This record gives sequence, structure tokens and C-alpha cells, in this order.
Amino acid sequence: MSIQAPHSDGDLLDLLRIAGPLRVTEMSQAMEVTPTAIRQRLVRLLRRGMIQREAVRSGRGRPRHNYSLTEKGLRETGSNFTDLAMALWSEIGVSADPALKADLLRRVARALAGGYAREIRGVTPAERLESLRELLMQRRIPVSVDDSAGRMTLTTHACPYPTLAENDRDVCRMEQMLFSELLGADVNLVRCRLDGRGDCQFQLD
Repeated sequence: MSIQAPHSDGDLLDLLRIAGPLRVTEMSQAMEVTPTAIRQRLVRLLRRGMIQREAVRSGRGRPRHNYSLTEKGLRETGSNFTDLAMALWSEIGVSADPALKADLLRRVARALAGGYAREIRGVTPAERLESLRELLMQRRIPVSVDDSAGRMTLTTHACPYPTLAENDRDVCRMEQMLFSELLGADVNLVRCRLDGRGDCQFQLD
């Protein structure tokens, strides 16, 4: 297999998606880099939960380890989820029943929260808010947290759903529900980019 040297973690993830599970030596040979360079990326990807390691024993001696993508890694490599999300959201938007639409938004928010819940740490809303900030930053969503006005606020400086949210406030409602689920506290949308502001701001009650 001829694959360019890994200029990013994505290159290594793509290799594991195509040919995994693989050992360090196999990845090193495929990408024509040193085992040390491979191990440095593996440590980072293990920490992010993108890959998993499995010990394989064959007779006596130390086990060798195979690396493969986790479910999270599979979701974030080679997916076509954007087109699917656009189509599904469009179908939610044409629902004529407001009660049904509101129920669908709540269910979507809860489903997303269920996927993120294991990555949110802390007991108090403040601790969980900081953990949520870290989670969003890992996903390259620029956010900031502030409590200088006596209320904790989370500001998203770029929309996580830029295409979906162009003209649809239901995306903002869903995100508000999602944050409430993750933080275990009521969250209000107090500023929205659809009103001409440059960002969205969510405030904890």
C-alpha cells in the first residue's frame, strides 16, 4: 500500500479506516515514517478516544498491540453525514404540527447529549460548562466562557451548524436544549447571530 507520510492525525486515521487493525510496525512501513513518529500520533489519538488498542498474544513473550478506530473515530472519518443531516433537518422543518416539531427537536437534542455525555466532566454547572467549552474547542468550534456579569455565559463565536442555521432558528432552539441537557441546568439563548450579531450567547439561569 502506498500512502503519503502522515502530515496530520487524519492521515493516520484514514489508514486505519482503510486497512486496520494494524500494528505500529505496519503503520510505520505503510506511511514510510519512523515507529516513534507513529507512536506520538497514536498517544494523541488514544487520548481523544479516536482509536483503541488491543493486546494480541501468540505464544509466550510480550503481546503485540493492534490499533483500530473507535466508533467515534469511524464517525469522524470518511463520513457523508452532512448531506444526511441536511436532508433530515429539512424534513423536520416542513412538519406542519408545532407540537410534533418541538418534540422532534427535544429528541434530537437528547440524542446528541447522549453521545456527548461521557465527555462532560464535573458536578456543578460551572465545572460542566468548562468541560463543555473544552469539548467544543476540540471540535474546532471557537467558544468562550464568562461569568463577570454574575451569570455564567457560553459564547459561540462561529456556528457549529453554519449551513443549517443560515435562516432557521430551530437549530438555535435545538442547541439551547442540547446545552441544557449537558449542563443539567436551564440555558437561555440571550444573543443570536441571526439577529445581526456576530455570535450566539447562551446564559445559565
